[in-house]
Amino acid sequence: MAVTTSSPAGMPVPVPRPFYGWALHDGIVTTRRFMLQTWRVPELIFYGLVQPVIFLVLFAYVFGGAIGLGPGGADASLYREFLVPGVLVQNLAFAVMGPTVGSAADAGKGIMDRFRSLPMAPSAVLSGRTVAELARGILTLLVVMGVGLAIGWRVHNGFLPWLAAFGLMVFFAYALTWVGCWVGLGMPNEQVASTAGLIWLFPVTFISSAFVPVTSMPTWLQPFAQWNPVSTLSHASRDLFGNPVGVIGTSFPEQHAVLVSILWSVALLLVFVPLSVRKYRRSQVR
Repeated sequence: MAVTTSSPAGMPVPVPRPFYGWALHDGIVTTRRFMLQTWRVPELIFYGLVQPVIFLVLFAYVFGGAIGLGPGGADASLYREFLVPGVLVQNLAFAVMGPTVGSAADAGKGIMDRFRSLPMAPSAVLSGRTVAELARGILTLLVVMGVGLAIGWRVHNGFLPWLAAFGLMVFFAYALTWVGCWVGLGMPNEQVASTAGLIWLFPVTFISSAFVPVTSMPTWLQPFAQWNPVSTLSHASRDLFGNPVGVIGTSFPEQHAVLVSILWSVALLLVFVPLSVRKYRRSQVR
């Protein structure tokens, strides 16, 4: 994509292409725009952090005594260690609502049309939004981990496995932001986007091993829960953190949770990045 400016004599002067390409350059510019938009609304950040903390405390202290792991299912402390990785993954999944509602809002207000009129890479607007949402997701991860440490959660395998688990979560979160962009661009307004985003999130997050072992579910439901990306990432994170994993079955995703988690994230990116860019190009002000 060629970009030109005008010289004092009125003659167009070509601007040299950045060595890293216009798509990355424009993505960095739009990322800054979305980051500023987020940080200027501190209430959005505050309530986005409060919700996962409430989920964690409720499940740890309200339901933990009933769902506790260990002999007889009575050890609430073991359940808290089982719970924290699941809550981390669950909140990464719910963070997809940010790009879903934000994309729908920008499309409905005509902001997407203004972006399309500029000489910029088509993917830049979406990549900027996804990176900005990822930054907020990382902040949420760190806050929930801090609260988890306060209620008794611990990492038992050292720093490198913790870093590997953190990287898996960040990779998955980034893949989900593209799903959110695709869903949001197809919605007529913010209200519909917020409802449509939750319809698929609830079964994905709750029919999983985020809160209970898969073996506690009905037999006919277990295959879905086993292959659910929330389950595989929760199990992979527990394994890397050294936390209790519950009863593990013989299915492929349970035996190779790290590999399946990576494959899920790669698959989501391969599918939803081109779909989102295509929908962005074709979307019109509503």
